[in-house]
Amino acid sequence: MKGLFFICAGVSVAAVAVICIFMFAKGIPAIQEIGIKDFLFGTDWSPRNVPASYGIFPMIVGSVYCTAGAIIVGVPVGLLTAIYMAEFCPKKLFGKLMPLINLLAGIPSIVYGFFGMVVVVPAVRNLFGGTGNGVLTVSLILGIMILPTIVGMSVSALKAVPDSCREGALALGATKERAVASVIFPAAKSGILASVILAIGRAIGETMAVIMIAGNSTIIPHSVLDSVRTLTGNIVIEMSYAEGLHYDSLIATGVVLFVFILLLNVSFNLITHKKGK
Repeated sequence: MKGLFFICAGVSVAAVAVICIFMFAKGIPAIQEIGIKDFLFGTDWSPRNVPASYGIFPMIVGSVYCTAGAIIVGVPVGLLTAIYMAEFCPKKLFGKLMPLINLLAGIPSIVYGFFGMVVVVPAVRNLFGGTGNGVLTVSLILGIMILPTIVGMSVSALKAVPDSCREGALALGATKERAVASVIFPAAKSGILASVILAIGRAIGETMAVIMIAGNSTIIPHSVLDSVRTLTGNIVIEMSYAEGLHYDSLIATGVVLFVFILLLNVSFNLITHKKGK
């Protein structure tokens, strides 16, 4: 059994290694041919023009804006929901609400996209003007999509805090709310931070729902109502007809996205390691 477990772990690591090798082997030469400055900071994406341009800076900015908006929308709601579910929700109600929250994770992305097209886009257009397809709409939908990740992991982290911490805080005269804010929540901060990091990764990597409501213009957005295209959306939209350097540049876009996620995870590990000391 020990050998079987080792093989399973090895397969997981090997899968990640093969994906990394493929992406970097196909993407790095394309970045070198285009030029790292022109590729990362170029503002013109025109692969069909002569000469072609492969600047992905508008997509980088679009991904950052949409992810930041999703964090602003989803993280406060998710954390407050998790605190209620873990510390204040009656057991009978918890058994009914938690499955409904987890159900959000099982809804296909395209359903979120349809919901955004039919409900959120018209609402944003009527309230704020514009087309309704833009950063604000994407942020709202992504904020909803990351809720199950934040709530589920944060509830587990809060419930993992020993009861002695709760009892000690209450015995010292703290109210229930004070105990949660000053003792329980800080004690569960590692698990809560992990949930936020995973939620950010989910928001950055989301594709189908974003394509349906973002507008997909290859321009730098100057307002939350402006149309936007993300890195993942750029890959999916053009991969079906891309060839040659255009195809390799899309893989290079995936490399940039992969590096973003890698830096995010490394930063999380450094923060938790530093706090652990």
